[in-house]
Amino acid sequence: MITCPNCAHANPETATECEACYTPLPALISCPNCSARVSTAAHFCGQCGHDLHQSESQGQLPVQPPAPPSQPLAPTIIGNTGEIENTGDETSMPQHPVPPDPVSLPPDVPPALAGTSVSAMSSTEAPGSEAPDPLSPAAQMEPAVSQNSSDLPPIISGSADSGQAAGSASAPDVTQPPSPAAAGSRVPDTSTRLQQTAARLFHVQGNSVIELPLHVNVIHIGKPNGQIPPDIDLSGMTDSDIVSRVHADIRVEGDMFYLEDLGSSNGTYVNNLPLQPGDRHRLRPGDRISFGKGDKVSFLFQFS
Repeated sequence: MITCPNCAHANPETATECEACYTPLPALISCPNCSARVSTAAHFCGQCGHDLHQSESQGQLPVQPPAPPSQPLAPTIIGNTGEIENTGDETSMPQHPVPPDPVSLPPDVPPALAGTSVSAMSSTEAPGSEAPDPLSPAAQMEPAVSQNSSDLPPIISGSADSGQAAGSASAPDVTQPPSPAAAGSRVPDTSTRLQQTAARLFHVQGNSVIELPLHVNVIHIGKPNGQIPPDIDLSGMTDSDIVSRVHADIRVEGDMFYLEDLGSSNGTYVNNLPLQPGDRHRLRPGDRISFGKGDKVSFLFQFS
């Protein structure tokens, strides 16, 4: 059986949602220790007490970290003058540069493109690194960027800050209007409220309808008393002497309605079955509610 985490209703193992409150039920898995069926949200097995999360963590293989490179390459930054500046430590570079190996180009490469590719490769090649492909897009585009970078205007780091300062200085001062509380008016309630489902009770003996009050979480049913004033007064109905002063409550949770007996003298019945005090029954359209014995004060639960 699967116990609903919302209303504790016992459901069969094949159920995907609660039969009482329609809450989605957690899936079941087998315990790796005793093969008992347990919920996926459980931390321990209810049969043998095995730690389910520990078994999951042991089943995962550790990920090997990537090996660090044998020799880190110093990044290059293209300056405004078109020269390539080395930002690495001077101590990591050899004092005497090693001339690059000659690169053989295919015969279909133009002479001008071959000259720019070879010059770019010789200026960016570091000792111990592999020579890039002369026909790769990065090798062809890098000289063009370095040559045209001298024509670009210098980047001013403080332009964003100055623009923000100018925008804040040019913005006019806005005078805040007086608050409604200071003016003496009532502040309207702009909070979002969920639309509540309207329900009613049809009196079988009197052939009348009692609308359940909206925006009330707990609806008290009974007769006038000094403890809990009833929201639905049954004192004027026929055979109301079997109804207790504090008889029952209807609790509203979203679009669901629950009936609860408050320890009445003659009891509360739903579809001719007694409702134990303290137990809640979810009402569905067509349920017959009887306050007291003998089915003398009966109502049919309906949606408006």
